[in-house]
Amino acid sequence: MRTVTIGVSSIEDVRRRTEAAFRGEKAGEFISFASVELLWKVLTVKRWEILQAMTGQGEMTIREVARRVGRDVKAVHSDIAALLKAGILDRTESGRVVFPYDAVHVDFTLIKAA
Repeated sequence: MRTVTIGVSSIEDVRRRTEAAFRGEKAGEFISFASVELLWKVLTVKRWEILQAMTGQGEMTIREVARRVGRDVKAVHSDIAALLKAGILDRTESGRVVFPYDAVHVDFTLIKAA
C-alpha cells in the first residue's frame, strides 16, 4: 500500500528528508506545506472530497472525478487545476489525472498561541 503524509514542514525538515533520500534512506512520501494556513488554502473541503474520491482509484478523467463527487465538471476542473499546480495530483500522458496513493496520513501539530 502506498501512503502519502500531508503535513506542515519547515524548509529545514524538507531539506533533511531530501538529503536522507539521496543517501538511500527510506523516508516515506510527503506533501509538505509551509504553514497550516497554506495547507487549508490549497486543500479546501471540496478538494479533500476530490482526493477522497481519487485515493487508490488510478487514472481518471475530470468528468469521472466530477461524477464521483457529484459536482459540476467546470468547478471540479478548477479544483483539479489547483491540485495539479500544488503538485498533489499528477497528469498522465493520456491527459487523465491521478492521485497515486492508496492512503493519506495528515500530520501536523497545533501548539499554544504565543
